[in-house]
Amino acid sequence: MTNRVSYAPQDLQKMCKQAERDQESKKLAVLIQRVKQQIAERDHPGENKPRQDTGRVMRLPSRSVPLER
Repeated sequence: MTNRVSYAPQDLQKMCKQAERDQESKKLAVLIQRVKQQIAERDHPGENKPRQDTGRVMRLPSRSVPLER
């Protein structure tokens, strides 16, 4: 049999809150990237640069590993 790790309720709540903060950080990073791109396109409308990011989001290291399993 395998031993399951059981977390105290307070630890679980802390991990959930951390996971929410990580998710919000990822969303914010994507939003900032979009705004930067829109500003660059507005400032230089004649330049047709190939997009470096093709919709891929840079994966940030997660501090909530137990919740991802």
